[in-house]
Amino acid sequence: MSRRSAGFVGAWAEIQRQQQRQAEAEARRRREEARQARDYQRLAAQSHREFRQAEARRRTEELDAQVAALQGLLVAGCRAPAFRASSLMRAEEIPPFDPGRLAWPVRMPDPSQYQAQGGWTANRRAQAQAEARARFERDWHAAQASEAQRQQQLAALQRDYEQRTEAQRAEVRRHNAGVMRATEGVRRGEPDSVVEYFSAALYASTAWPEGFPRQVAAAYDAAGRQLVLDWELPGYGVVPEAKSVKYLYGQDQFKDTARPVTQRRALYRGVLAQSMLLVLHQLFTADEYGILDSVALNGFVDAHDPATGRRTCVFLATVMAPRADFTDLQLEQVDPVSCLTDALRGQLATRPDQLTSVRPSRQPQDVGSPVAAHGGDHEPDLYDMDPIAFESLVADLFRAMGMQAVTTQRSNDGGVDVDAMDPTPIRGGKIVVQVKRYRNTVPPTAVRDLYGTVQDVGANKGVLVTTSGFGPGSHTFARGKPLELISGGELIDLLHRHGLRGRLGEGGQSTPAQPTPTGPATRPDDYNVLGMTWSGNVALDVCALVCRGNRVLSEDHFVFFNNPQTPDGSVRAVPAAAPDKAAMRVSFDALPGEADRFVLVAAVDPEVNPQADLSGFTDARIRLLDPAMTELGRLEVSDGRGRETALVLGSFRRRPNGDWDFVLGGKGYTGGLEQLVREYGIEVE
Repeated sequence: MSRRSAGFVGAWAEIQRQQQRQAEAEARRRREEARQARDYQRLAAQSHREFRQAEARRRTEELDAQVAALQGLLVAGCRAPAFRASSLMRAEEIPPFDPGRLAWPVRMPDPSQYQAQGGWTANRRAQAQAEARARFERDWHAAQASEAQRQQQLAALQRDYEQRTEAQRAEVRRHNAGVMRATEGVRRGEPDSVVEYFSAALYASTAWPEGFPRQVAAAYDAAGRQLVLDWELPGYGVVPEAKSVKYLYGQDQFKDTARPVTQRRALYRGVLAQSMLLVLHQLFTADEYGILDSVALNGFVDAHDPATGRRTCVFLATVMAPRADFTDLQLEQVDPVSCLTDALRGQLATRPDQLTSVRPSRQPQDVGSPVAAHGGDHEPDLYDMDPIAFESLVADLFRAMGMQAVTTQRSNDGGVDVDAMDPTPIRGGKIVVQVKRYRNTVPPTAVRDLYGTVQDVGANKGVLVTTSGFGPGSHTFARGKPLELISGGELIDLLHRHGLRGRLGEGGQSTPAQPTPTGPATRPDDYNVLGMTWSGNVALDVCALVCRGNRVLSEDHFVFFNNPQTPDGSVRAVPAAAPDKAAMRVSFDALPGEADRFVLVAAVDPEVNPQADLSGFTDARIRLLDPAMTELGRLEVSDGRGRETALVLGSFRRRPNGDWDFVLGGKGYTGGLEQLVREYGIEVE
């Protein structure tokens, strides 16, 4: 019979077994964690590889889709609707009169609801009845007055509606009459009208892919009933250089597989041939008046001449297509290159990628009639351009951007110089355009007038185009409204981007003239007043700094209570008019040319409120006023914070085109005005 071990030995053995079990459990846990880590790394590597491989497939599919779109350019273009002048006509769609709440008469009080209340005695009952009658008569007279006021407001609203709708109908009739006059000119074969009409047909087409150029020079031979035009073709880069994309797992990199040169050249020749055929198709299908017997078309690219290195027009294709021959073609079934070179006996460069040119048979300048050109080497000075020609150029720009656009009559145009229609779904619609061939800043009143026109005619957007620029008042008013302001520099950029030409001033410069310091010579009415208002009773000093970047130009360009104006007078502290508590007058066009920021700051006046901070500075705003103290807009300002005694309200910053935008401030300083101005480079003793 065995004997049980002593208690001490048993306890020791149990401890050993527990430690062993814990060590084994810890080992198992570590092995499991290592296994999970290996599994995770394997899955992560597999997931990363799969993601990168999927990305390579996506890029390859994107390249295939680009090539397929290029190969199907002619077929897709032939299915697009033909251009018709009727598409420019507007319907007199006037919304019905909606008086809103004014349509409902004021409800008259019901006598049965005015019963005598209380009264146990005859006298009290009589008094209660008299009080009920008094309440009824008071409410009845009030209701009658409200009803009379409603009827007056309803009548005024009705008159306003009738005036506005009649103005809209008149504007639509004027527009439609202008379209009819233009189409009559086409019907009569007037060269200018014919060229304008068919240029519009090409520009309005939705068949051209995004990025394809739209530059044309055209003339009409009325005697030969032939339209002669030069049309810009896409460059060699339109065909993707890569054929596919592969993922190299070992290097974790993507690698492009180059498209064979012969394949890329063949694709490019096909795109050129399709483009030429598509232009002919669009012109002949748009000829609803039957005035074209033939079209002489030359396709060119804007490139560097391989022989001279100078940028020029290199002609890569040419064809003279009679209507009878072209209309017999089944374009959706043809091989584009064979159709252009064999069926129509045209010419196409054999190696267009190397800019081997062909010789055009006839060009617009050979016709003898005026050439309507959008392109070429000549850069017209927009300042010297005839106003009507300038409006036509803006209309050409909108057409080049894929919209339908026509200029309006010179008189009774309702403040509209160009009527445009953006066919883009959702964000498109009717656009009214005003053009201002100015040298000085466009006043905010012009922007407000444009907004009124947008509302009157029910347009989706208003665009103001100028050769000069806009001040802060204009940008502030336009913010949040369906308005777009295009300054001179932006206009030049848009013109060049869409194949049109223009410059501002001498020397052929295509950049806007930068504002120069004019000082006191600036027009006396060319300034704004910035009125500052806020809640709270804290006394503040409002100051201004004229800066370049974050450095004031000089101590004299720090405007405060001891220096009330800058040396040139472009910034001045002026007395504030209610409800403002402080005011600054600034001539933005007169600020020094090297200045790019105009900063407004506020600081607690330590003499008046030595213990105050900016915690009571709330509901602050800057009112932008014109010289007549008419409010142009409001700029919200950040509230102050406890312990801070100085605050940057905001800064006006000069844009590259010369305009000024407001940037909200909000940076506070616990060291007061002294700490703030030190940061802007002013030494304080």
